[in-house]
Amino acid sequence: MELTSVILTTGGSACFFKLVNCGISKLSMPESACRNAWKWRNISTSFFHSLITGIWAVLCFYLHPRMAEDLIATYSVFSHALVSVSIGYFIYDFFDMVLNQKLSQSWELLFHHCVVITCFGISVFSCRYVGFAVVALLVEINSVFLHLRQVLRMANLAKTTAYRVNSMLNLATYMVFRIATLAWMTRWLVLNRDNVPLVSYTVGSVGLAIMTAMNIVLFYRLTHSDFLKGSREGKKEKET
Repeated sequence: MELTSVILTTGGSACFFKLVNCGISKLSMPESACRNAWKWRNISTSFFHSLITGIWAVLCFYLHPRMAEDLIATYSVFSHALVSVSIGYFIYDFFDMVLNQKLSQSWELLFHHCVVITCFGISVFSCRYVGFAVVALLVEINSVFLHLRQVLRMANLAKTTAYRVNSMLNLATYMVFRIATLAWMTRWLVLNRDNVPLVSYTVGSVGLAIMTAMNIVLFYRLTHSDFLKGSREGKKEKET
């Protein structure tokens, strides 16, 4: 894709997700979420992005299986557009948080978005490693359940069967599409270091190291909140 097409796709994506956010603001929301309406809209928009890009990433490999054999040079317009659209979303979400949330509450995600935008930007502008970027976007399959978890909590549905089922699916997809995928990507980068320029290799290595650390911390928080904490509270109730 030409530079103009990349800029138009990325800019169009940022505008699209802003419109999605505005559309969500017109819909009714649970009374419990009204005290933090911005967060409700932000998470709902993120859920919508994850649903689209998670399915899109799978379709990229299904429709163009050769890309799985060559993550460096082989790609399709369909997969290139996916990465460009995702950059647009992360740019939109970055500014949405900067304008509406305290830095002390959002710095981790802002840092995450900067790393992703940098890595994906190198991919779309150089037309290299697009397949590798699409592999990274498979994590959005887990993000569907991750964002749905937050939506259910904001709607005061944390003690329902739907929440418990989502928690189990969230944990399972987290292990497969975040932990295992990041481990595979790290292994791939190490094995292909001779085929990757030093600058790209360094950016990729640092990015993966940061993502891995952040995901390990998030995994601990999720298991502690949804499983360990719940089992301890249940134990205390039995004892009393």
